[in-house]
Amino acid sequence: MGDVAMTVPVLAAFFEKYPNVKITVLTRKFLAPVFEPFPNVSVFEAEVKGRHQGFLGLWRLFRELKSLNIDVVADLHNVLRSNILKSFFAFTSIPFEQIDKGRLEKKVLTALKGGELKNSLKSTHQRYVDVFSNLGFSFDLSHAKPIDVLITSNKVKELVSGVSKKKIGIAPFAAYKSKMYPLEFMEDVICELNKSKAYQIFFFGGGATEIKVLQNFDTTYKNAVNCAGLLTFQEELQLISKLDIMVAMDSGNAHLAANYGVPILTLWGVTHPYAGFSPFNFGKNEMLMADRSVYPLIPTSIYGNKFPEGYENAMTTISPAEILRNIEKILLSN
Repeated sequence: MGDVAMTVPVLAAFFEKYPNVKITVLTRKFLAPVFEPFPNVSVFEAEVKGRHQGFLGLWRLFRELKSLNIDVVADLHNVLRSNILKSFFAFTSIPFEQIDKGRLEKKVLTALKGGELKNSLKSTHQRYVDVFSNLGFSFDLSHAKPIDVLITSNKVKELVSGVSKKKIGIAPFAAYKSKMYPLEFMEDVICELNKSKAYQIFFFGGGATEIKVLQNFDTTYKNAVNCAGLLTFQEELQLISKLDIMVAMDSGNAHLAANYGVPILTLWGVTHPYAGFSPFNFGKNEMLMADRSVYPLIPTSIYGNKFPEGYENAMTTISPAEILRNIEKILLSN
């Protein structure tokens, strides 16, 4: 989801310069609401567990895409499936450009063994821009503007209407434990925010286990609402767009909030923003990272799936008090 969300500011900048170009996005149906703000974008569903599964399914997908009379292909993913599609498109005259993920640079970054972090790698957003540039569409990310979302859901209207408090989104989960702030620490943060009575807290997550945890928070804290399982993904995006701040891990929810110009506080464990995956910054973002003097091998991997024993606890070096200070700092400055 994060990779898909990061295309949004890129498309926003693209359409500032090329307002009449039509783009067809190949992705999962679930993610279609991400692209609703763009009238020139249509979503073509990739049924990777259905009719597009396997080699023959990808051949079928290729034929379906070719029938759309597309002029060029921008592969922003560069994975096995898209490489197979590239081999099919090689038999046509349709230009096919792929993202350079900088795999070697990232391998070097995660093999520092405690060395000094000197320079951030190229951002994923800029890598997306480079693909379009190679296809003849040059533009600058500085022209990206936050997306404006119209609230059409009655559920969301009920949640935000009449709320004079600052609206804080908290997305406490991530794909790997090494990227997730300990829940007991996060509850300390939630408890203090709830005590102040100046904030309305909204929780975001997914999956039965996550919903159960968030529902417990909802029940325990008066000024908190669990949105997981309550809202559709489209409704979640509408609510996220109206937040005053989003507190998230190195995860998709941070990127989703960034697209709407929502100020973000991201928490980082064994991954690091120098790998190029920090949320798009409209000048409102802050980041808190695990202490490398205690866990010097950070970043241990790009996605958080590889780390030495004990490093799953790296985020304990970020204190709840530090998070609360940064939330207050961001809210006062915006």
